[in-house]
Amino acid sequence: MGDIYLQKWGQAGQAALLLHPALASSDMWRSLAENLTDLLAMVAVDFPGHGRSADWDCMGDYHGACSEIAAAQLSKPMHIIGHSFGATVALRIALEHPEMVHSLTLIEPVLFAAAKGTKAYFQHEVEFQPFITAMQAGDRQRATQVFTKLWGTGAAWDNFPAATKAYLSARIDLIPASSPAINDDNAGLLNTGRLESLNCPVLLLKGEKSPVIINAIHSALAARLPNVQRVQVDGAGHMLPMTHVKIVSGIIRNFISAITSD
Repeated sequence: MGDIYLQKWGQAGQAALLLHPALASSDMWRSLAENLTDLLAMVAVDFPGHGRSADWDCMGDYHGACSEIAAAQLSKPMHIIGHSFGATVALRIALEHPEMVHSLTLIEPVLFAAAKGTKAYFQHEVEFQPFITAMQAGDRQRATQVFTKLWGTGAAWDNFPAATKAYLSARIDLIPASSPAINDDNAGLLNTGRLESLNCPVLLLKGEKSPVIINAIHSALAARLPNVQRVQVDGAGHMLPMTHVKIVSGIIRNFISAITSD
């Protein structure tokens, strides 16, 4: 899989693993992590094809490869914090290595399979169809523009720096590469009894203005997880760890502090 880049923040308190969204990198955590250095010793990975890690070799299942890389950082029990695609990886490694997880913070996990059969899932399919059409036509920049409009910070594509457009478009193939896991649950995360077996505290965190499917996913997960709480950040969208840093870091601080003080 090539070299994997890691970033670290903080030396105090318990260990935490930070897992970024698709098309992002560990850099996205910097501001949030700097607010938690007195509480946590954090490590963040760049998934293959992202940030300063090597390109993905296209061998095997992409979600499985990312999960293997993330799990390799679990040298001791840790608090795992994941956002979007990274949150689906966080959930997978918590289910596969429950003894190594103190707590799980899932910020808008895009496990679309959990919402299948709902109106929100149908709406998601309609909204995402232009992305699929663009990819099928080989129009990578158009596909990237569609994706970032749905799942970005809200910034207009025309205002993106040229280097950012190039970075995102060069990695857009990683979105369909993730589909077997997040759309079809090829790892069986939703199989009968699996979520019910996860006893660690779980925080489901979302933005008020996020795509409606996120609420459907959270509802599906919350109905099955035995130790879960849900929090919504008013005025925030999907990229809330970047757009609402102080609020999100405060919520995570309170969640983990309550666990460690028990």
